[in-house]
Amino acid sequence: MTVRRIELHERIMARNNELAAAVRARLATHGVTAINLMSSPGSGKTTLLERTLAELGEALDIAVVTGDCQTQNDADRLAAHTRRLVQAIVTGGICHLDALQVSDALDHLDLAQTRLLIIENVGNLICPSAWDLGEQTRVLLFSVTEGEDKPVKYPRMFESANWVVFTKTDLLPYVPFDTERAVQHCLRVNPAVRFLFVSAMTDGGLDEWFSFIRREVAPVAPV
Repeated sequence: MTVRRIELHERIMARNNELAAAVRARLATHGVTAINLMSSPGSGKTTLLERTLAELGEALDIAVVTGDCQTQNDADRLAAHTRRLVQAIVTGGICHLDALQVSDALDHLDLAQTRLLIIENVGNLICPSAWDLGEQTRVLLFSVTEGEDKPVKYPRMFESANWVVFTKTDLLPYVPFDTERAVQHCLRVNPAVRFLFVSAMTDGGLDEWFSFIRREVAPVAPV
């Protein structure tokens, strides 16, 4: 008799992909675009989101779901910059968000009054890459305080990204970071990836970041 072993991981991922497809369809019904924002810990996701909400949150009807391992500190920070509910997901030590968590979070958001959903994933350069959350775009922050070889050390994360955003560029004069080398490493694992360069502390590159965010938002249908 032939025995076929079904791995638990395989079943979990298949179920996640089903839920992610449902999330994507649900968002499409409401005309909502979703961005999955990923990075290693401390790369500046929350600071960049604070600037984004302050500048564009109301104009573009931005909602935020933010994930953290143990606290809702990031959600509390972001809530100070928007009148909308910032939905916090505390994973209890799990190193990524999944589609079920995002689906549950959507139940508490007013999708009829939302055009852009930004999902701030848990800071990690391994786990989140494998988990579809129902997003249209994956944005990976890459801080200049990290090593230029991160793309080749964590290739799956960079392979899955549509955009790489170099952050904390105001620190370039003070850290031994070779931007050109880092870009080449990114292109080595993902030739199609595109780049932005920002400093949320000094406003460097924020106009380009804001333009990118505006382009991601679906236009309002004429009345």
